[in-house]
Amino acid sequence: MYAPERQQEILRLARDGGRVDVVSLAEAFQVTAETIRRDLKALDRAGLVRRVHGGAIPAGRLDFEPDLAERETTAADEKDRIARAALAEVPADGTMIVDAGSTAARLAGILTPDLSLTVVTHSLPIAARLADHPGIQLHLVGGRVRHRTRAAVDAWALRAYAEIRADVLFLAANGFSAEHGLTTPDLAEAAVKRAALAAARRVVLLADSTKHGQEHFARFGGLDDVDLLVTDTGLTPQDAAAIEAGGTEVVRA
Repeated sequence: MYAPERQQEILRLARDGGRVDVVSLAEAFQVTAETIRRDLKALDRAGLVRRVHGGAIPAGRLDFEPDLAERETTAADEKDRIARAALAEVPADGTMIVDAGSTAARLAGILTPDLSLTVVTHSLPIAARLADHPGIQLHLVGGRVRHRTRAAVDAWALRAYAEIRADVLFLAANGFSAEHGLTTPDLAEAAVKRAALAAARRVVLLADSTKHGQEHFARFGGLDDVDLLVTDTGLTPQDAAAIEAGGTEVVRA
């Protein structure tokens, strides 16, 4: 296959799936990762894709947002490791906020029954996982529910977070980087995340390494708002060191 043909097919895959990654494309086309990077660079120069860490998204798709089913299956092993590592940050008692996100939901699903906690969340799937936990006093934040994420947003949710102060927030993001901070595709969800950030004494970001370098439409904070990033070993030691230089501790599970 000639380079223009391969690039046309890469563009089709990016538009159909919302994103492409270098490793998968190299395997699919039986070429080196460096060849794929050159293809993505050419497509980026042509204004057809936007390069992000590890791959690319179609141009003009900073608002791309996968649905819940896709989130659950993307980087599943990494998310499981992140959730297990994040257990060390759960207080023995006290209060915590759990943000809407697939990795945060995994953490909620493995909380041990001996805990005695007050948990606040605006995520319907996370609330459902915690509703029968014997040691948790659950507070479900209300508001308009977004179908794509099953998360409550808008004024009711913002008022609820303005009235509380929690020990720790387990935060989710669609993208994170030192340059662009914490981003997500939807402005309403970004506003709720920003309110949750302000409501917690300590912030723990749960994000797999594929989200590093990604930039989405709505910014809701910076990495300097995060005390600890729990991610996977796909984040290179060099990238982890750069993030830690900015004051955020990094755990690579």
